Amino acid sequence: MHNHQQKDATQLTQTSERTLDRISRRQVDKFAERRDQLAEAALHTLSELGYARTSLREIAQNSEFSHGVLHYYFRDKVDLITHCVKFYKARCVTRYDDVVANAQTPAELEAGFATAMAATLREEGTMHRLWYDLRAQSMFEDSFSADVAEIDRSLENMIWRIVTRYAELNNATLAVPSKVMYAMFDGLFQQALLAHLSGDANAGEVLAGNVKTVLLQVVVPAR
Repeated sequence: MHNHQQKDATQLTQTSERTLDRISRRQVDKFAERRDQLAEAALHTLSELGYARTSLREIAQNSEFSHGVLHYYFRDKVDLITHCVKFYKARCVTRYDDVVANAQTPAELEAGFATAMAATLREEGTMHRLWYDLRAQSMFEDSFSADVAEIDRSLENMIWRIVTRYAELNNATLAVPSKVMYAMFDGLFQQALLAHLSGDANAGEVLAGNVKTVLLQVVVPAR
């Protein structure tokens, strides 16, 4: 009898723990989802004003959310800005992954990659400006360093997936390692972004052409 009672008590405890765990996970998921919603709402203000001129109060004044709500979900401006940029860049990565998944020939991948780069330059230039602003700030503020490094790694991996697929489609190998590859395409994009933000209407077209040129240079045909 005593053993049965102990067994029932143990099972009840385990069931209660599983229930609490499910509730806890659900609460964490809801909290994370809310942070994403707030980040998306704040992105426009952040991208327009940049890091130095933005505060939680400024963001609240330009969105439907109160300063108190923002402060509840984010520790400070650094927490909000890094989350916003991570959220945006994660969405960007999926766009390029679609290009890789759908391209069946080298020409299709060239065109898809170049078109996507030019489109995001034209349509979301201020968002990318915020990223470069944050990356520059990370050289002066340690609080940004870990998040910037994580975003940089995700972008480097994204570029590597694109060029390795391009090499496969060409039955070729790659001439440079991952970090060099990322530096080349990142440099091209940043250069084009500066031109675009300065009013150069051809910046996207030039970027697309340069992307195709570099792709052709980084593969070595199999012998």
